[in-house]
Amino acid sequence: DEAEKLRDTELYVKREDAGELPEGRYYIADLLGLSVFTDEGRDLGKVSDVFSTGANDVYTVKGRDKEFLIPVIDDVILSTDIEGGKIIIKPLKGLLDDED
Repeated sequence: DEAEKLRDTELYVKREDAGELPEGRYYIADLLGLSVFTDEGRDLGKVSDVFSTGANDVYTVKGRDKEFLIPVIDDVILSTDIEGGKIIIKPLKGLLDDED
């Protein structure tokens, strides 16, 4: 019943109290602003949002003129380098709207 009082409330945790995540898991705050590149070196933009679809998370990546929705699945996300500030993806066919 006590937890019910917090429904629809944003809670904040100090970084040092957040704890370690398992390998391959990241805090959203650490992902926001990372640059996203394809495995061929194309700069797609920066992560501006992360949302859950139920099946998997999706990164919203804002480029200069376009916005991309990148599914967070093993077939697409090749590497995430928080300290290096970048994510490398291998786009599935049709993921980037200018591809065949």
